[in-house]
Amino acid sequence: MKRDGVILRIVEVLLGVVLGVLLTVTVTRYRASRHIVEARYGDWYKLNYILGFVGDNYVDTIDVNGMTDAAVAAALSSLDPHSTYLPPVKHTEAQEELAANFEGIGIQFNVPADTAIVLEVISGGPAEKAGLQPGDRLLKVDDKVIAGVGFPQDSMVRRMKGPSGTKVLVTVKRNSEIIPFDITRGKIPLHSVDAAFMVNDTTGFVRVSKFSSTTYSEFTGAASTLLNSGMKRLVIDLRDNNGGYLNQALLLSNEFLERGDTIVYLKGLHRKKEVYRADGSGSLRDIPVTVLISENSASSSEIFAGAIQDNDRGVIAGRRSFGKGLVQEPLDFIDGSGIRLTVARYYTPSGRCIQKPYDNYDYDIYNRYMDGEVFSADSVKLDTSDVHHTRSGRVVYGGGGIMPDVFVPLDTTKATPFFVACNRKTTQMRFASSMFDKYRDRLLSIDSFEEMDRFLRDVSLASQFREFALSKDGIKASEKEWKETLPYLEPQINALVARYSKLGDNAFYKYYLPVDNTVTVVL
Repeated sequence: MKRDGVILRIVEVLLGVVLGVLLTVTVTRYRASRHIVEARYGDWYKLNYILGFVGDNYVDTIDVNGMTDAAVAAALSSLDPHSTYLPPVKHTEAQEELAANFEGIGIQFNVPADTAIVLEVISGGPAEKAGLQPGDRLLKVDDKVIAGVGFPQDSMVRRMKGPSGTKVLVTVKRNSEIIPFDITRGKIPLHSVDAAFMVNDTTGFVRVSKFSSTTYSEFTGAASTLLNSGMKRLVIDLRDNNGGYLNQALLLSNEFLERGDTIVYLKGLHRKKEVYRADGSGSLRDIPVTVLISENSASSSEIFAGAIQDNDRGVIAGRRSFGKGLVQEPLDFIDGSGIRLTVARYYTPSGRCIQKPYDNYDYDIYNRYMDGEVFSADSVKLDTSDVHHTRSGRVVYGGGGIMPDVFVPLDTTKATPFFVACNRKTTQMRFASSMFDKYRDRLLSIDSFEEMDRFLRDVSLASQFREFALSKDGIKASEKEWKETLPYLEPQINALVARYSKLGDNAFYKYYLPVDNTVTVVL
């Protein structure tokens, strides 16, 4: 037994030696295959070599498309917040939005309680021709149930969109009737001027939601109508307008400025300075103008606001704008993808760089709320070392964004517990849809503010809302709380209900104005 144990031990040692030799040979061979590669950065050699090395040597099959997309996206993200890669689907969506048209059925809807309700049927679109109406509840798209099942809103949009000429079956509920509509999709115009109306006998109001390819023509058409209605002063609402095409901002600015006035200039390391000036042909050069901005007004909105402010052409009111002043140049690929590369920066006529610093970029707006900037002008962090002057010599500061001439804080003082509870359950929106069901025929016949005023006086929406909130959502208001809430709540529910009429968004904005503190400050 002892002899066998000795032999076994000798065998173990010999095996260990053999394995050690084999391992040494293997490691030696592996090390022998390694080589040092010259890391040249200037001609992108290192990046190209790594990608080629991965392709030739990786242990498993590589998704070349996915890896390429990831590499491009990662590389661009290291440059600045707005240089970006757009895969085919997102690229198409971005192009459709700014091109001011897409292919689909032509409706606007919201989803107040797990069922989409049509707010607007776009005039001349396929849905209107098929017979859809505001207030219709969307139940199915083709054979897919989309009501009451938590169906995502963006997925609803994708199912209804599609190439012109293709068909889609949309099933709706209208009152108690279930109606299927066989709709042939087509080109749908997207409007960037959401509303245009007279606030009073002399003041016009125009709401511009983005700078698309049709913004200038939409705006001038709206302005012409307002001038014919007696407009002597204009309020332009650019709050939450995140920009779009530069040429549309230039054309809009040109409407208000004199010949030779600078609108904006841009420059970059590989781009010569380009200065854009007004040609003096604008039709609104003598109309006093007030421009409304917010912390979400960006890019082309800031170009327009900066041109008006630096030329002392009008008043800017609201809160400091976003601070997006980077010029993106597109590069599109045959597979439908594309990149947007920052090539220059925008500067206002006085020389202010619109772009804010990149530090904490993704959290900047959140930090403005936390720091109290949106509630108090004293909390705004201005770069007082970056001083510029408007044409008349007024001091304005750089450092990113446009600081308004008239600061209007975000107003949260009217948010009673009853109002907050209603907002949490979207009670106002669901109430509006129930009122449309109740007054459908009358609402669909209203096409003037005079008629709408009479309707709102007749139906007493406020008292009906109080009953609705209690019966449907169990939200109760004491007499004291109701009196505190009503002045703020009533214009909101009037606006939401009036939107279901032929007046559309014009009615929404007009009836909401009494509780819009930015508008009330400047009127």
